[in-house]
Amino acid sequence: MNYNKKSIEDIDVAGKRVLCRCDFNVPTKEGRITSDKRIVAAMPTIEYLVNKGAKVILCSHMGKPKGEWKPELSLKVVADRLSQLLGKEVIMASDVAGEDSKAKAAALKNGDVMLLENTRYIKGETKNDPELSKALADLADIFVNDAFGTAHRAHSSTAGVADYLPAVSGYLVQKEVSIMGKALANPERPFVAILGGAKVSDKLNVINNLLEKVDTLIIGGGMAYTFLAAQGYSVGKSLVDNEKLDYCKEMMAKAEAKGVKLLLPVDTAIAASFPSPIDAEIPVEYVDCTAIPADQMGLDIGPKACAEFAAAAKAAKTVVWNGPMGVFENPTLAKGTIAVAQALADSDAVTIVGGGDSAAACEQLGFANAITHISTGGGASLEFLEGLELPGIACLEDK
Repeated sequence: MNYNKKSIEDIDVAGKRVLCRCDFNVPTKEGRITSDKRIVAAMPTIEYLVNKGAKVILCSHMGKPKGEWKPELSLKVVADRLSQLLGKEVIMASDVAGEDSKAKAAALKNGDVMLLENTRYIKGETKNDPELSKALADLADIFVNDAFGTAHRAHSSTAGVADYLPAVSGYLVQKEVSIMGKALANPERPFVAILGGAKVSDKLNVINNLLEKVDTLIIGGGMAYTFLAAQGYSVGKSLVDNEKLDYCKEMMAKAEAKGVKLLLPVDTAIAASFPSPIDAEIPVEYVDCTAIPADQMGLDIGPKACAEFAAAAKAAKTVVWNGPMGVFENPTLAKGTIAVAQALADSDAVTIVGGGDSAAACEQLGFANAITHISTGGGASLEFLEGLELPGIACLEDK
């Protein structure tokens, strides 16, 4: 996949109607936005377009209305918040690409901003329906994709519309593509990848793809126990993906053949059962991963593993991290995840954190500002690490 894509700065937007796909899938409670982080993240792109005299038409999905008009998933709350942030009224359309949108788009003046209703109110959106793509394209002269979180989806508003309009990236997508793209295509070495999370099956292709690129691959989290079991160790009641034992053996053989250092935890935090509720205080002890008792389960990496993983991260020039090292929602079992986040924050390397739980951990711990890049897309960043082509990026014009 070519990561060298045109951005909003490579195209003249003055006086043009610009359809900009954003990620306004924000959490709400009782009709109020509980975190406006995604709206704030879109502001640099929106402000650039406004300042350059574009007629800005924003669109996004929210939640999963599945083609039904659900008032609780209306983007009206987003329009209100955008109006506050921009210091000017954001015109709200009552439909997605219907008569109201057409009339309001036609009446826009330079520097005006309007927002379409939830794109997933229309059944054709998630099916990349050409009719919907064409109707959206008819509203504008240029398409800008600034929603990396949905770039792995071939939907009408993320990819289909680019069949009919010149398409470029906004600042958020540009940053994702340039930083993550360079890390995977031409990393500064040593290149270390740290993978965590519960199941091997969630990261099959990621592990396989990264072994082609990295100098060291570190595996923690629940999936480490499947690798340990594949090495012949007894892992007690720990989470094991029995169907993936052969796959783990193949990956360890591949690492050896390629000269990639594969690091598994040397010790682990164990307890008699999974915490319930998840944040309940539970007694844990630390044992070597070769000595997990039959009636215990591993729930986090231990202090020796923390030190070894941190040392590898600090010696690297590029580090990519995706997935927690243990049940990080539990304060007792978050130590491994905290240690990795701290190591990345302390590192002089280019540090990239894939979306989801790892990103949440860095933000909660206050390390976000010390990380080079925290991805805005969980599923999209995983597919990026798999080496897959992302439809919402592939559709953009090459430089």
